[in-house]
Amino acid sequence: MDVEETVKNKMPRPCKKRRIRGNPNCNFFKPSGKRMIELEESKIDLSEFEAIRLKDFLGLSQEECASKMNISQSTFHRIILAARKKISDAIINGKSIKIEKD
Repeated sequence: MDVEETVKNKMPRPCKKRRIRGNPNCNFFKPSGKRMIELEESKIDLSEFEAIRLKDFLGLSQEECASKMNISQSTFHRIILAARKKISDAIINGKSIKIEKD
């Protein structure tokens, strides 16, 4: 095995395109009574936003959500956990939430 084959074998799989259908009506939330310069930001990407929209807002099953986003169930599970952690951190610690493109 030469060096080029070794490099090719260790490269990660390309990221599969995720289907995002919902667009946020706004892309920023902040706690009231605090100035922007005082706040830390919790950033949520569009795939995390879509996972929250499908699972928590629309109440779809994990299988349906994964299918609608064109990803595996395990990937969907990782995305939803990350989104929920970021949102709960923002609520508990008084951070702003910014929804941004991937």
